[in-house]
Amino acid sequence: MVVWSLRVIVGTVIQGPTAPRDSYSAPAKPLARARRDCEAGHVQFYDYDTRLAAYAVIVDDSDRILLALWNEGAEPTWTMPGGGVELEESPEEGAVRELREETGYDVRLGRVLGVDSHLIPPAGRLADTDRWLRSLRVVYTAEIVGGELTFEQDGTTDEARWIPLADVPDLPRSSIVDTAIAMWRADRA
Repeated sequence: MVVWSLRVIVGTVIQGPTAPRDSYSAPAKPLARARRDCEAGHVQFYDYDTRLAAYAVIVDDSDRILLALWNEGAEPTWTMPGGGVELEESPEEGAVRELREETGYDVRLGRVLGVDSHLIPPAGRLADTDRWLRSLRVVYTAEIVGGELTFEQDGTTDEARWIPLADVPDLPRSSIVDTAIAMWRADRA
């Protein structure tokens, strides 16, 4: 039996305005797979945290992508609508809930475009910790089936907006934006 210990903590912004802002260079060597066995010997704990998140790519007929303005970093940063999956949710349920919270839209998810594994070093995390974070990010296609564009109240995003795809490279943005767009483009090819 495998038990996963998940701590939901969002990474931070650490790069300039035209590059994805939560990127960093991977360590020269792979991280050691340090683990500790519990007394019973049945559960293994790794010396890093894991965050499961789910996002959706929605592009309209005018080649505009739906993005959300994340407010948790030092400066606002555009991100894909979506976010952390709650313990009792599936990734699909988490994506639908997050899209509703952040954009006001009800969505129907399409296929999985991909799963991205993103590493954040301790110095790049919002939490004061000495632990690395592995963010597993599931990216779906989606279509809007109801609701109205609204802004999240008291959440991790301040607004949602339709932005022309051509304008995205000039935005301060999280790396998930470039990752999700690349997955979406590869799916259309």
